Amino acid sequence: MPEVEIQIGGRGFMVACQDGEEPFLQAAAKMLDTEAAVILGQIGRMPADRMLLMAGLMLADKTAALEDEIKALQDKIKAQDKALASAEERLADRARRIAELQDAGPRTELPGRFTDGLAELAARAEAMAEEIEARRG
Repeated sequence: MPEVEIQIGGRGFMVACQDGEEPFLQAAAKMLDTEAAVILGQIGRMPADRMLLMAGLMLADKTAALEDEIKALQDKIKAQDKALASAEERLADRARRIAELQDAGPRTELPGRFTDGLAELAARAEAMAEEIEARRG
C-alpha cells in the first residue's frame, strides 16, 4: 500500500492509499487545500485539525449544494421526459388517424339530410323547368 505526501494549508501529510488511487488522492487533497487556503487567507494561522475540519465542512457545503442542483435537474429531466412521452403519444395517435383516413379513401357519401335537401331542390328545379316550358310552348 503506497503512501503519498499531500499538502494542505501549507502542511504536509503522509496518507496511505490503494495502488492506482494516487491520482485521485492528489486531486482530493488539492480540493481540500484550495478550501484551506481560503480559510487561512481569512483567519490566518490555526491548528491543523481545525483547518482540516473547516476545509472539510466547506467542501461538504459545496457538495450538498451540488447534490441539490443535481436533484432539481433530475426532476426537470423527468418532467420533460413525461411531457415528451405525452407529445409522442399524441403524435402517434394523429399519425394513426391520418393513416385511417388515407386508407378509407376519399369520402363521396353525403349525410342523409344533405341528400334529402338536394333531392328536394332537384324536384323544385324540374317543376320550375316544366312550368317554363309550358308557358313557352
